[in-house]
Amino acid sequence: MAQINKPDHKGLNHVFKAFGYSMQGLKAAWQFEEAFRLELFAMVVMLPAALWLGGNGIERALLVGSLLLVLIIELINSAVEAVVDRVGVEHHTLAGRAKDIGSAAVFMALLNVAVVWACVLWERL
Repeated sequence: MAQINKPDHKGLNHVFKAFGYSMQGLKAAWQFEEAFRLELFAMVVMLPAALWLGGNGIERALLVGSLLLVLIIELINSAVEAVVDRVGVEHHTLAGRAKDIGSAAVFMALLNVAVVWACVLWERL
């Protein structure tokens, strides 16, 4: 990973480098994380429904935002798991706890999708 304080990592060059690192992260998540692929597929399927079901911009933003939040939390969870696995593969209570908490964060994001969508759809029915 590049150092941020280097002169070539300032201004627009920094933005372009950061974008490249982000794309590498998304590629790695796609390549190595089945949960990310499944959640991305679900988002692609649900995105048109979110745009159609949302009665106004705020509702559409809530529906789409709840889907994006799942992907964001999944990326963070995958990063935590990668770091824990890098440190060691032997079972450790704290490593297991970190992975479980990351998984719980994804679960809460999915619960958030259910609540947001139910609230918006309740108004439609």
